[in-house]
Amino acid sequence: MQSTKLKSIMAIALSSAMLFATAACGTSDKADAGTDSAKGSDAATITSYDVSSVKKDDAIAALLPESVTKDGKLTIGTNPSYAPAEFLDADGKTQIGYDMDLARAMGNIFGLDTEIVSSNFDTIIPAIGSKYDLGIAAFTITKERMESVDFVSYFTAGMGYAVAAGNPKNVDENDLCGLNVAVETGTVEEEAINKTAKQCKADGKKDITIQSSKQQTDATTAVVTGKADVFFADSPVVGYAIAQTDGQLEQLGKDFDEVPNAIAIKKGDSQTTEAVQKAMQKLMDDGTYTKILQHWGVESGALDKAEINPAVE
Repeated sequence: MQSTKLKSIMAIALSSAMLFATAACGTSDKADAGTDSAKGSDAATITSYDVSSVKKDDAIAALLPESVTKDGKLTIGTNPSYAPAEFLDADGKTQIGYDMDLARAMGNIFGLDTEIVSSNFDTIIPAIGSKYDLGIAAFTITKERMESVDFVSYFTAGMGYAVAAGNPKNVDENDLCGLNVAVETGTVEEEAINKTAKQCKADGKKDITIQSSKQQTDATTAVVTGKADVFFADSPVVGYAIAQTDGQLEQLGKDFDEVPNAIAIKKGDSQTTEAVQKAMQKLMDDGTYTKILQHWGVESGALDKAEINPAVE
């Protein structure tokens, strides 16, 4: 999806001063980890889409195993620093974004209370099936990740670069050797830039300095403050960051490598995987899914079919 598709949410973007508050949010495993000083990290003036009209589907709910339903809660791990998919509301505690709206809508279909737990991105997948029933954090499907979890696809996103407005350092998207590149830890972008860095060395070019941060907001901040030359993230995140920083950032080049985002489920838990697939498909079919994506201005990433472990390159 192109970042221009996010123009519908630009009117509600915060000032850069709010985006770059001194304390980072979402690094704790506690859902209420936010503090007053942290409220600005991704604090929003947009509110969640109201999913209260989404009711329980008894047939779909019956698919879930007792391991999920016994406590009456659907526990979901997320990393709320990846706006507009998942980030913290102005209270510094409540996780919002299109992923979070979809998560709560699924909880309603299952007839369960949705408990969303904030954690570092790279700790979520290892805890699925023990600490979390599901992981919903804009996970890109990769073959490596599919060795650890099963996936149900629900969205598609590309990748993109952002630089300071006007590209004062003359960053060339086709040659990042010798630059400082900011990414979020554990993302496919971190993996990709590490491969690029190795290629720079193999070609005898200057090294890439990779600045890997636990929170995407820190990667964004690094470019705005000049500590990094470029940041690398999913396309909706790039577009939203540009909107939030009020002209301080711009996209470098176009989006590329569009791949599915998916919900992560314990490997081999076929009952939960089927229930999640059917719940997401129901949201797609009854129009709730489209309304949620339109609410956040990311409908260009919509899929019409939720698939279990779709093939990826």
